[in-house]
Amino acid sequence: MSLVEKAMEKTYIIDKQTRPDGYGGFTTTYVEGAEIMVAYSFDTSTQARIAAQEGIKNRYTLTTRKSVVLKFPDIVKRASDGKMFQITSDGTDNSTPNSAGLNLRQVEAEEWSYT
Repeated sequence: MSLVEKAMEKTYIIDKQTRPDGYGGFTTTYVEGAEIMVAYSFDTSTQARIAAQEGIKNRYTLTTRKSVVLKFPDIVKRASDGKMFQITSDGTDNSTPNSAGLNLRQVEAEEWSYT
């Protein structure tokens, strides 16, 4: 088991559900779906800190196993603190090659809130 895999923590893929509201419209709710394991890396680059001061949301790199393919606009929720993240990249673009001993895939994400 690699150090990255040891850093992975329980996370839920968030499913968006819409239901009729009885008045001709609909309501939207977000519920916890499949459980996955994710390692989170906060972007501490100078550019990210400058962007945060200008109101841009905090950026993260999320690392999963290759079998987990997250894409924009997927939402995930970290179980330990309930923080939610919206995926901003395509998970099919960045994974370790099949010949590598590591079984990892990475996506970019930003903090997200539906309120």
